[in-house]
Amino acid sequence: MSVFRSGVLVLTSPLSALSMRLAPILASAAKIVQDTLYIHLQPGLLLTDSSQPASTYITATQEICSLISKLYSDADLHTNLDVRVLLTNIKNQSNSQHFLSSVQNLSHPPEVVLTDFQTSDGGQYNPAKQQLERYATNCYSCNPHLVSVLLYPEYGIEDDINLKETNCEGNPLQSHSDVVVGGTFDRLHNAHKILLSVCCLLSERRLLIGVADKELLDNKVLKELIEPYEKRVEKLSQFLVDVKPSLGYDIVPISDPYGPSITDPDLTCIVVSEETQRGGLSVNKRRLENGLDELTIHQIHLVTDPQHSENEEEKISSSSFRNRLLGTLLKTPTMNPSIPSRPYVIGLTGGSGSGKSSIAKRLEKLGAALIDCDKLGHQSYKPGGPAYQQVIDEFGSDIVCEDGTIDRRALASKVFGNKDQLKHLTDIVWPAIAALAKEAVEEAAANGILVCVMDAAVLLEAGWNEIVHEVWTVIIPEKEAISRIMNRDGVSEEAAKNRLASQMSNSERVEASNVVLSTLWEPEITQKQIQKAWDLLQQRINPDFSNNKPLLKSRF
Repeated sequence: MSVFRSGVLVLTSPLSALSMRLAPILASAAKIVQDTLYIHLQPGLLLTDSSQPASTYITATQEICSLISKLYSDADLHTNLDVRVLLTNIKNQSNSQHFLSSVQNLSHPPEVVLTDFQTSDGGQYNPAKQQLERYATNCYSCNPHLVSVLLYPEYGIEDDINLKETNCEGNPLQSHSDVVVGGTFDRLHNAHKILLSVCCLLSERRLLIGVADKELLDNKVLKELIEPYEKRVEKLSQFLVDVKPSLGYDIVPISDPYGPSITDPDLTCIVVSEETQRGGLSVNKRRLENGLDELTIHQIHLVTDPQHSENEEEKISSSSFRNRLLGTLLKTPTMNPSIPSRPYVIGLTGGSGSGKSSIAKRLEKLGAALIDCDKLGHQSYKPGGPAYQQVIDEFGSDIVCEDGTIDRRALASKVFGNKDQLKHLTDIVWPAIAALAKEAVEEAAANGILVCVMDAAVLLEAGWNEIVHEVWTVIIPEKEAISRIMNRDGVSEEAAKNRLASQMSNSERVEASNVVLSTLWEPEITQKQIQKAWDLLQQRINPDFSNNKPLLKSRF
């Protein structure tokens, strides 16, 4: 069976049966569609009749919301799928609501249409497929070469036993003209989609979405890996227009917990999760203070993440997704023909207190040659070193000790607080360190070492990213870095803050990096990150690498 980038799955099973059948249906679909999978609930749709299949309309109830929630939760096991449940035929209490009579434009036109509908012969070559294709092309903007597939999922015996226990009938949802919801919406995931789908079903006219930005991101875990606001909004807009194009959407940035929810007089409902319910109460308190009506608070349940690790939240969350990015390739390296392909050089950088040097030592234990640029800096100052005489010529003989070595404290006093003098010094020393680093790489090559790690705090500032194949950055929150610097160096909090303020920010480093790591958690977690990063590196530089046969043997 071919694999398609996008598809639409038309579910024709009775709603009472779907809850038990979703897992095998999705497992079958995930083998055929590799990216975007639209899902449309069309219970009772007939594909064996000679007439054109007619769409089925469903009343929005809490049970329907639960079914959609389960659908997204079950889909979370298939990490390759971007699932989007179409809501165009699910009607709420609005008398003015109408359904699209024209073809629905989808952002990823389906290349294949799938269905759980089953025929008696269990085959693929029958009139049901033709009817399915007719239905799909009349409803959605499909690829011109649309293919149809009858899935025939393998249902367990218990599915049939439990069908009567599942009931999707219920009282209609209380709908509202204007609904508001807020969130970070980073790396739009299935828990977001559940939240947004409920909002869409509750909304009659407009959905107002506040997207966290600026100060609201400061305390987020791994905030440096949060997608830019514009990218988050783009993904949100595409999803919402796909699932319910008839609704009006206002997406606005918010830098405080309230945004327009406490000032917009047209709002009538706010949607919250179990953990943000207190926020909904706070919104209503502020609305009363502003002379506005309170909002109806609609609460949804959190969704458990069955794949969460020990340092991740139990619920599906963006922070867990960011955590899983650590050690992976975030940006494809740019080929640099001016440096040899072997040894493969990793430029490792990070701010004070980040744990960069401890990671460098762990990588050394995995088989990399460690090049310590701080030590090379000291070496460059020694008598006979590449920077020795140039530094004396630039800053005077009074920085030379009786034994002929450079008095680094005397030199520091001449450049401290003087940007011009500091630049004169770095213009001399940084090229000298780069030359020594290249010699170290050549020595590693002569010794048969295939990977070098260049440990350099000023890797990016010095432009040494031009002499490495990849840039790896180690980050930790500023508060943690300050605490580590104070404990390690015995300095005041102010001194630690000033030191960090004088350095490149985490965000700037991440922007220029191929791989990001963090030492925020226990050493065992850090080691797992490094091992993952190392194994993925081996796969990049040697396609034949396997976990059972590592490219590089441990040096210990």
